[in-house]
Amino acid sequence: MKAALCKSLDGANGLVVETVTEPSAGPGQVLVRVAAVGLNFADTLITRGKYQFKPDLPFSPGAEVAGVVESVGAGVVDITLGDAVMAYVNWGGAAEKIAVDAEKLIPIPGDVSLTIAAGLSVTYGTAMHGLADRGRLKPGETVVVTGAAGGAGQAAVEIAKLMGARVIAVVSSEEKGAIAKAAGADELIFFPGSDLKAEVRALTNGEGADVVYDCIGGEAAEPLVRALNWQGRFLVVGFAAGEIPKIPINLLLLRGAEMAGVFWGEAVRRDPAGHRRNMLQVVNWVREGRLKPRTHALYPLERIREALGVLERREATGKVVLTIGS
Repeated sequence: MKAALCKSLDGANGLVVETVTEPSAGPGQVLVRVAAVGLNFADTLITRGKYQFKPDLPFSPGAEVAGVVESVGAGVVDITLGDAVMAYVNWGGAAEKIAVDAEKLIPIPGDVSLTIAAGLSVTYGTAMHGLADRGRLKPGETVVVTGAAGGAGQAAVEIAKLMGARVIAVVSSEEKGAIAKAAGADELIFFPGSDLKAEVRALTNGEGADVVYDCIGGEAAEPLVRALNWQGRFLVVGFAAGEIPKIPINLLLLRGAEMAGVFWGEAVRRDPAGHRRNMLQVVNWVREGRLKPRTHALYPLERIREALGVLERREATGKVVLTIGS
């Protein structure tokens, strides 16, 4: 079978597509014939040795897969040949076949495409875990999403709206504002160039945000902590701005507020049942047409270098997906 292999930690330039030995399903595993792979910015990091996981060379990138069950290992129940499934696998997905632990598989309804399903786990899974599990978001509350035009931010905007929230999107340009609006944002704040605390308070009749979903960190974080409502929740999702902020913790005391980390990958490992519940909800919203994930482009496996380049240059305005096989 064919697989994209990272043979040196040079990012996309270290990748080659080669023929490798086909895996087999061990006890408790399922062999999935991969149809589509969702790529993420993390793939640009893992192929440079800069991600929190550092697999031994050579390895295949690709954390999100969707495909069809080809065989099942001993002890696997409730999964049959031909089932359409998706999974988060950390790495190893950019290959024609992959052996996956059966408990990681999420069923895909027949009316949801495999290319869409392949891109749901990371961004929408993180949004669900952040907003529902860590943020305890309730209908009618106000959420501020930073980096709202990026993949993680767009997903948070969409999920928050489906959960019945009002969404204020923080973006850096009119173009990105249009993307956030298309995802469902109710209001926009442009930053840098504005007083985030004052803007949020002005848009909430002086009360502040119930939840902040912060994808960027940096200079945006502290003013948004100051903009929290009483008993507001500040969700630490990422640091796209590059700087890890230092927050005066007395600000949390003064607002009876909370700051919570959103470490989705570890949450998946520790609570697979909770991850499964969240992803079944996401897939059902897609099936109902209430959630319409945006695809930037589809690339065949052989063009994985090009696909990763789009992510590394931060040019993607939707999901970048590899297609494999016919």
